[in-house]
Amino acid sequence: MSDEQTVTGVGPRSRRALLAGAGAVGASVVLAACGTDTTPDASGSTTAPPAGGATGGAAPGGGAALAATSDVPEGGGLIVQGQNVVLTQPAAGQYKCFDAICTHQGCPVSNVDGGTINCTCHGSKFSIEDGSVTTGPARTPLAEKQITVEGDSISLA
Repeated sequence: MSDEQTVTGVGPRSRRALLAGAGAVGASVVLAACGTDTTPDASGSTTAPPAGGATGGAAPGGGAALAATSDVPEGGGLIVQGQNVVLTQPAAGQYKCFDAICTHQGCPVSNVDGGTINCTCHGSKFSIEDGSVTTGPARTPLAEKQITVEGDSISLA
C-alpha cells in the first residue's frame, strides 16, 4: 500500500497528513473542554488553569497573575496548573505560595485537603502554613515562593 491515497472529493493525501489532521482535531476537542474557572477535584480541593490565558496577562505587581484571592479557599489551597505552584490561605487574608513538586521523588502534588498539601504518589503531606513536612516519606519542605497580593490578584513577586 502506498503512502499516497486518494480520498473521494479531496484529492491525493498522505496517510501522515490524515493522521496529523486527526490528531489536531482530537487535541482541539480536548482543549475545548478546558475551562477558565477553578474546578474542584474528587477530594474537594481546587485547581486553576494557568492565569492570563495565551497572553500571560500581567498583574499589577508586574508578574503574571496566578489567581484571584477569592479562588483560594480559607484553610485550604489551590494548585495552579502550568505554573508548578500551590497557593494556600492558612488564615483569612494570609496567602502563601509553594513549589508544587514533591520533594520526595519529584511528583507533582495532587490536592490540598485537611490543612495539608498532598502528594498521592507516595503519601507525603506538607503544611499549608509553611510547606513543612507533616507526613513522610518526604523529608524536605516545599520551597516557598514570594508572592504579591494587590487588590484581589495574587502574582509571583
